[in-house]
Amino acid sequence: MPDNPQKQSSDEVDANQIQQSKTEGEAYQTSVSYMANTVANDGGTRAVDEYVVGYAQEEAEGMYQLVDEGEFEFVEPDGENCHLEVVVADVEDKRFVPYCDVTATLERDGREYGPFELPFLWHPGVYHYGTNVEVPEAGRYDLHVTVDPPEFGRHDEQNGDRYGETAEVTFEAIDVETGRD
Repeated sequence: MPDNPQKQSSDEVDANQIQQSKTEGEAYQTSVSYMANTVANDGGTRAVDEYVVGYAQEEAEGMYQLVDEGEFEFVEPDGENCHLEVVVADVEDKRFVPYCDVTATLERDGREYGPFELPFLWHPGVYHYGTNVEVPEAGRYDLHVTVDPPEFGRHDEQNGDRYGETAEVTFEAIDVETGRD
């Protein structure tokens, strides 16, 4: 992690742009909070290294998949009974961090389910990583999330050395509700 993770004015960004990014991050976190605490069965966030990592758990749900240019197919869950959602945001400005490789593992009574790859999912309310998975039953599980560093370029000699290490976080005893939406 860099010595000073807070963004500073530089030849790439001024104080006004830094404030704009923080305002954007506040709006994103409002959407994350609504998803995790109102819409989802269970959810929460935690700061870890250079990120804020959050989760939401819902029943498995169908999604549109692009089949061909301009052609979509709605795909229903096939055996999956749990939908995991993970958000990854910058710890300083709280904006969504794209292009991360995110995996999640659920653990209960010493048995692991996963790891599951969570690709980026477009959602009309909040960008996130997620997927439908199958677990044996509803109940309390520990959720282990791993965020591998994104490979995109980073502007700014002053502020660009971010997101270079893998981050891991465990959310203990989350309440998993199974079913299909």
